[in-house]
Amino acid sequence: MDNLNLFDAEYKFMCIVWECEPVNSTELTRLCLNKLGWKKSTTYTMIRKLSERNVVKNEKATVTALIKREQVQKYESETLLEKAFDNSLPFFLTAFLKDKQLNKEEAAELQKMIEEATK
Repeated sequence: MDNLNLFDAEYKFMCIVWECEPVNSTELTRLCLNKLGWKKSTTYTMIRKLSERNVVKNEKATVTALIKREQVQKYESETLLEKAFDNSLPFFLTAFLKDKQLNKEEAAELQKMIEEATK
């Protein structure tokens, strides 16, 4: 799943693609300049590199994603869980929620997710 492992700059770039796709490559360079401060050459280099990794498709100067944001988020969360929390969701939640207060809606939403996951 090498194409799901994105560096920070790649992820920021992909967020723009996901929000705007299909997007003309010229428009994408303008968006990357405004949002990321990138020069045109940087954007085109990113398009080329991610195309080679089958993350995006650049066809007729139109860029579209070949992977979904949710796939990358799932991969990243599973990698973090494995690397930092010994694959323990309770350890992760304990660390994440330490010194935080959930409102009733958030607590109910988490409870619902837990109930659905244990069916």
